[in-house]
Parts: sequence; structure tokens; C-alpha cells
Amino acid sequence: MKLQGVIAKVVPGSIAAETGLVPGDKLLAVNEQPLQDIIDLSFSLAEEVIELLIEKTNGEQEIIEIEKEYDEELGIEFENAVFDQVRCCANQCIFCFVDQMPAHLRASLYVKDDDYRLSFLYGNFITLTNLTEQDINRIQRLHLSPLYVSVHTTDGQLRAQMVGSKKAANIMSQLTRLVESGIELHTQIVLCPGMNDGAVLEQTVRDLFQFQPHILSVAVVPVGLTQFRETCYPLRVFTAEEAANIIKKAEQWQQEYYRQSGSYFVYLADEFYLAAGYPVPADERYDGFPQLENGVGLVRKFLAEWGKDGVGNGSYTEPVYLDVVCGMSAEKILRPLLEAVKIPNLHIRLVPVANQFFGPHITVTGLLTGKDIAQCLLAQDGLRTGVIIPGVALRTGEDVFLDDMTLTELETHLKVPVRKAYFAKDLQSLLRRWQ
Repeated sequence: MKLQGVIAKVVPGSIAAETGLVPGDKLLAVNEQPLQDIIDLSFSLAEEVIELLIEKTNGEQEIIEIEKEYDEELGIEFENAVFDQVRCCANQCIFCFVDQMPAHLRASLYVKDDDYRLSFLYGNFITLTNLTEQDINRIQRLHLSPLYVSVHTTDGQLRAQMVGSKKAANIMSQLTRLVESGIELHTQIVLCPGMNDGAVLEQTVRDLFQFQPHILSVAVVPVGLTQFRETCYPLRVFTAEEAANIIKKAEQWQQEYYRQSGSYFVYLADEFYLAAGYPVPADERYDGFPQLENGVGLVRKFLAEWGKDGVGNGSYTEPVYLDVVCGMSAEKILRPLLEAVKIPNLHIRLVPVANQFFGPHITVTGLLTGKDIAQCLLAQDGLRTGVIIPGVALRTGEDVFLDDMTLTELETHLKVPVRKAYFAKDLQSLLRRWQ
């Protein structure tokens, strides 16, 4: 396979711009060495004199010699972080969310990557089942750390069953080899009732603690189930009582591990606390929030950012009616905060949206679709000046929902301005000063 990095952006005034590089050009090699990915590139650029082999957009190749400072950037961004091909998942996990997606969504939503390079670069979780000896040697040689590993269970036979690969049974030996090389790891356990919970979960957590301090965190996340599971392994969600029992057990582990190591080590996803009706742990219990992207500590982070003073002072000369959209699980967090907002002429209505697209078991805000939001809001009576939607429901860097509806299209449906709020401060700012 021809290795090539397709340039997506050239920073104006940068070295790359001065040498005539443009989007669409392809970087084939640096100092006569082909590149697998931007990891290779970062090491190759640690020279003061470099030679780039470029394939121009017209197909012609040219060599560009550059003199630069040791730490000076070229000023280019690539279409993809890997220049060969993203390694896709070859497993058949019984809880795979992608397998529970409906048809006819955009192609990128069906990509199941299991690539150690994306784990190192972006924090994507990997199973380690497709690692070759060459991969492990490269991880060790370049010290690609930390990595993010989906463990699920340390019981090899059960893990092979849950992941759908015989190679998954080798998890303990793989973890041992990585940590003995000095590689640090963040891990996750997707918890499935009757499969890897109970005594199995306790053994898994204790096995992983043996690798501390190289294993930095263990996130326990409840399995997510959509309504599109006709051909999937039969699973169910946790009951409120089961969630409460998991919380109590986790608190015992946290106290024990904090005494031993100064770290709480194991962290539950917010969904457990919301399902059980329990308050989320205090800020310090998250040890710096190492797994926010996994839904661990988002509520506490939001509450801390909201602060004791809430929205603060503000006023409107005329009545303003704002709808604030959220997922079903976030309602109990947001409602008391919004009810405490006392700004003259501001009328706030919290609108929790049921997920008709994925089904009733999916209650997180980040998986809401534009269509569900539109239908729910259009069914509401009363005045509406504008709508505030959660930014987490949009594609990263774009104003597009999971179902490809755009923010502009949502505004057209609702006939009022729609604004997005990513953080608590964003929401507070919009409530204080709607424009």
C-alpha cells in the first residue's frame, strides 16, 4: 500500500506556505523515510534540516529541502492522522453500539476503529486483539503512552465470549507486557448485567489494580442498548437497585484504593448515579477527571462550572421565552438549576427530549437527533423566543446532528433562533444575554 499523507490545510505564513505546499498535496516521505502516520512525522520533524518528498495535486513529485528550528512546526494539517489505513475492529462484541445503529446514516458512523495509533493520539479505546509483534515493538520503542484499553473483564474466557474473538483471552499477558515497558493505560469496562458484573467485576477491578500506578484509571460504563437489536446478543439495562448496589461497591473500592495509593482508581459513569437517583461524587473523587469523554464526571464538572452564584445578574426590557433542550437523564440535574434563575422578564422552559431515534433506553443528551428535538419542541404550546440546544449533540466542529439535520434546518423548522451551549458557562451567558 502506498503511504501518503494528504494535506488538508496549510497555515498562512508558515514554512509550508512559503515552500508552496497547498491542500491536496501529498507527503510521501521525510528524509527518504516513508511515514505511517503523524506519529512518524513528529519524530521525523525533530531535525533542523529535512527533505520532503511531495506529490503535487497534478501528480508530479518534487523534493523540498527545509531548514528550520528544532521545534518549529511546518504549518500543515492532514486529512487523516494515519497515512496507510485506519485499522478497523474485527471483533464481534456482544454490546457493540455500532451494530445497534439503524441503516442509512452517514458512513463515518459505522466505522469501528481499533487502532492503537488513534488510541495514543485521540484517546480512542482499543481491545488489543489486532496488535502484532511489530505494533508492540513500535509502542515500546516510541513510548506511545498513555493508551486507552477496553478491558471489560480480566477473565480470559469470558472476555473472548464478550468481545467475540479468541485473541481477547490474552488480556492479562498483554497488559503485563505493556506496563512492564513503562506504558501507562486508561481502561474501561462496559458493564453488562449478568455477564461481567458482580463477583466478575470485583475480580477485574482487583486484577487491574495490581498494575497500578501504570494503569491510571478504570471507568465502569453501563451497556447502551438501542431499539435496533433484533440480531444482537440478548442484553438488558441495569435496574435502579442494581445501579445503587454497584455504586456502593465502587465506593468501597475507592476508599480502599485511596488509602493504598492516593488514587480512587475506579470511576463510575454518571449514568449509574442518575439511574439510581444518587448524587454524583464530589470533585476530588474524580482525580482530575481522566475519563470525561467516557461520560465519567460530566455532571460534576458541569455543576462545578455552574457555581454557587448560578447565572448571576441580568435583565430584559421585554419578555424573553427560552426553551432549553436536554436528554431525559439530564433533566433532574438541570431543572433545579434553571428554576433558581431569577432574571426579570426571562422565562425558561426546560424541555427533556425522549430519544425516539435510538429508543427509550438511550437517555444521554449527546445522542439526541435533530428530528427528535424538532418534533418535541413543535409539540410544546406557548411562546418561544429562542432555543438553546446542547452542543454535545452536534458533530465535532460542525453544526450537524447525528441524523444529518443542520442547526440552520432546525431553526427553519422552529422559526426561531437556535443557539448551542457546550458548557455551563455557555448556557449561563445565553440566559443572561439572549441575542
